[in-house]
Amino acid sequence: MGYDASTLPDVSGLTVGIIGGTGDQGRGLAYRFARAGLSVLVGSRSAERAVQSAREIAALPGVPAGTGVDGGDNVDVSTRSDIVIIAVPWDGHAATVAALREPLAGKIVIDCVNPLGFDKQGPYALKVEEGSAVQQAAALLPESRVAAAFNHVSAPLLADPEIDRIELDVLIATEDREVAGVVAALTATIPGMRGVYAGRLRNAHQIEAFTANLIAINKRYKAHAGVRVTDV
Repeated sequence: MGYDASTLPDVSGLTVGIIGGTGDQGRGLAYRFARAGLSVLVGSRSAERAVQSAREIAALPGVPAGTGVDGGDNVDVSTRSDIVIIAVPWDGHAATVAALREPLAGKIVIDCVNPLGFDKQGPYALKVEEGSAVQQAAALLPESRVAAAFNHVSAPLLADPEIDRIELDVLIATEDREVAGVVAALTATIPGMRGVYAGRLRNAHQIEAFTANLIAINKRYKAHAGVRVTDV
């Protein structure tokens, strides 16, 4: 059958909230979705920092005039969003997600957190009791529809206003095929990107862990490597 973007649902009217939206990855994703004309909410523990970050993102090149970019604390953003992306540091992942169980009930939650450690030999995957960051999120958010995606997207590429197209595939892991379609549609709002279903949540560990390999590639070749899946 192959990949067919024409079958994806319409996500243009949805509001995307990003928890950890003031960090590099979260801010970069917020910029790309705002650039695509989506309504974006930047979430942070500090509402003041989130609002400031949202103002800065709205003023960046390529963001259409009148695009809704706003900020708030994590609970506020989770409440006001249709889709929420978790982009916080691994150290604070469990506590942040657990505190949002109620406002995230019934919503699509995308986790892009990679549990990595770093030592003098470089990055390596950490062992997670639940199996992966996204499985931890799913355990903490039993009323939410959870997926892993955007794990392999380079923050510097996302943040660079000179770059219009980001040519890579986003691997999506979820139990819910309808959610996979929505996440793929959200991915497709960023020119050059495809969302590719890559299995259930139990297969997310190796997606998260592969980020350590990409960091090694980037260091060796001075690149911003991503993933492209062939023959799809």
